[in-house]
Amino acid sequence: MSAKDSSPNGKKFRLSSGWFLLLAVLAMLYFSPEKVKAQDDMKVEAYDTLNIEKEPIPTTQAGEFSPGRGFDLYKSKWGSLNLSLYGLLRYTNQLPATQSFTDHLGRVRNIDTRHDIQWHRTFVWASGFFYTPKLRYTVSIWGLASTGQTLIFGNMHYQVNKALRLGAGIGPNLGIRSLQGPWPYFMATDRQMAEEALRPGFTGGFWITGEVLPRFSYWLFLGNNLSQLGVNNTQMTRDLTKSFSFWWMPTTGEFGPRGGYGDFEQHQKLATRFGVSFTHAREGRFNPTSEPNPVETQIRLSDGVYLFETGSLADGVTVRNAQYQIGAVDLGFKFKGFHLQTEFFRRRLSHFNTTGPIPESESEIIDNGVYVGASYSVIKKKLDLYGVYSTVIDQFDRNPWEVAGGLSYFPSGTRSWRINLHLIRVERSPAGSTFGYYIAGQSGTTVSIATDIML
Repeated sequence: MSAKDSSPNGKKFRLSSGWFLLLAVLAMLYFSPEKVKAQDDMKVEAYDTLNIEKEPIPTTQAGEFSPGRGFDLYKSKWGSLNLSLYGLLRYTNQLPATQSFTDHLGRVRNIDTRHDIQWHRTFVWASGFFYTPKLRYTVSIWGLASTGQTLIFGNMHYQVNKALRLGAGIGPNLGIRSLQGPWPYFMATDRQMAEEALRPGFTGGFWITGEVLPRFSYWLFLGNNLSQLGVNNTQMTRDLTKSFSFWWMPTTGEFGPRGGYGDFEQHQKLATRFGVSFTHAREGRFNPTSEPNPVETQIRLSDGVYLFETGSLADGVTVRNAQYQIGAVDLGFKFKGFHLQTEFFRRRLSHFNTTGPIPESESEIIDNGVYVGASYSVIKKKLDLYGVYSTVIDQFDRNPWEVAGGLSYFPSGTRSWRINLHLIRVERSPAGSTFGYYIAGQSGTTVSIATDIML
């Protein structure tokens, strides 16, 4: 394969920013106040962004960066200020302690397993409205002790009507459902292997979202790159990511607070959610090819190797940039304390621009992933039991998989405080990070005991 982008016909796969802007303009025209006046029956209260759990449909603001209910510090007709907090304390033990794995090119790599106790994650949100209840803001302070990182960022959005909200700031590339609001209401305290391995991340961008039809919602997002964490604006390219998500909740029109996992609310009528998501990006390594370790670390191959590290696809060859696409379909059901959730992903890596030849068999890499999770409230609003299976059916025929399960205890009888025991049996993990459950290439057992609060 040539060192240059080998696909001059790549335009048919590449999504230009034009389609996104066209959809945005059409949406704003079609859902103008005059057009939707008859169907816009949502009364916007001054402080409704500060009561997320009380809303029948969780507010779609910025995925994981949406605050909790918090504490009202100030209210007036001109503005408001609310403070919300999240904290996670976690013990993690990855076993066996000494491990290695062989990547898809036959090279043996050592694994640095974890055994630690960490005040793992901190969020502080300041949120409210200014001048009009339709103009809302969130400023986030995010700290991760495991990596020694502390960031301050935010977003703003304007509620035109029920069908159209305009937003800008840090938000999610909409490749999978769990990026779109459920956190921290996962079954455990982090994502499962298949979604963690293939997903995009968070970045600065612009979005439009709303309930365009009764119980049917959309979200369109235009972002800087797949993940802005650790990447500054002088390193990024001019290529923007494009993503969308649609979801339909036909039976009850909601799926619990934040659309989270587990039927803590004990639905007496079957709650359903069906969704599709998609992300397209032209991603670069964001530093010179003379440096073997890339700045871009969001994309891993199915053997856990970073796509942009030197030698990922061929010895001595570095990928400068590549096309990333992921599509997902998700289904969820909740009824009387029982929750079933599943999602299928298909990720395509292609159009590699490299410093040298790579095998023809790796000119396009397609990986499929799936997870299935189920939970049940053994004791209502006190104790949940859950189990999860996930796998990646990959082009390298490694077929990594996991089986996980655990217990979540809620001492206060609310979602605000949880104590969690989580056990994972994993083989050939393609996922890896210092802040999740997984390390690349791991085969074995992970034990996690955690407690988290969200106020």
